[in-house]
Amino acid sequence: MTLLGAHVSVAGGLDKAFSRGRDIGCDALQIFVKNPSQWQAPTLSESTLTAFHTAHEQNPMPVIAHSSYLINLCSSKPETLERSRRALAAELVVCGQLGVLGLVLHPGAHLGRGEAAGLEEISRSLDLVLSEVPNIPTKILLENTAGQGTVLGYTFSQLARIIELVDEPDRLGICFDSCHAFASGYPLHTKDGYQKVFDEIDREVGISKLEACHLNDSKAELGTRKDRHENIGKGQIGTPFFARLIHDERFSDTPMILETPLGDDENGHAADLTTLRGLEPA
Repeated sequence: MTLLGAHVSVAGGLDKAFSRGRDIGCDALQIFVKNPSQWQAPTLSESTLTAFHTAHEQNPMPVIAHSSYLINLCSSKPETLERSRRALAAELVVCGQLGVLGLVLHPGAHLGRGEAAGLEEISRSLDLVLSEVPNIPTKILLENTAGQGTVLGYTFSQLARIIELVDEPDRLGICFDSCHAFASGYPLHTKDGYQKVFDEIDREVGISKLEACHLNDSKAELGTRKDRHENIGKGQIGTPFFARLIHDERFSDTPMILETPLGDDENGHAADLTTLRGLEPA
């Protein structure tokens, strides 16, 4: 069984994530280190850092972060592109201070510039960001996307191209999102589809670069390019895929993070963790 967890709130302080995760049975956590709908990253006080590290020591588990939704590393708008680069660099600094293992990033949307040009711009942006923060161990984890609009990263060959073009590929990894993969056309609901998607990841990127997973079922049907998360077993992917993934020995140390709906009772993640832990190998 892999390290199962969820994206949890940091309302009231970053350190509060650990008690919230513990209360629902998490073995791993994902957090935002800042408001994901704002550009500005906070300057963390010594007391904030101490509280976070103390809580982490009391609740030892891998922690990853998710970057701001505003960041677009291939924006056709110069101001947005520059703000995106600054925002990502600032978040990496915060992640480094916290000891976060990886910062999950949506690669970007080319907004009409074309896919090839967009992938090259993302790589250039990453080079600039990484050169500004040279001694931070937190990796940037490129997340595969559903491919809506002009969003890039909906195939693993696109993620591979970004990694190929950067100057410091060892500072990058990937985060596999099941809902996004299904929405972009990977038939995860079949046994053959499971084998093919991870064969493709290994061939294009290298399976060792898969350093986190988002466990989300899909409200939308296969190949619709719609990013609509659903609770485990209640969507179009179904439980066999998740049973195969969580029992796959290649990923026994890989944080598996839920981003499923919480529901009116706020119990969605706890219920999904119970569902996952009850799945037998498929």
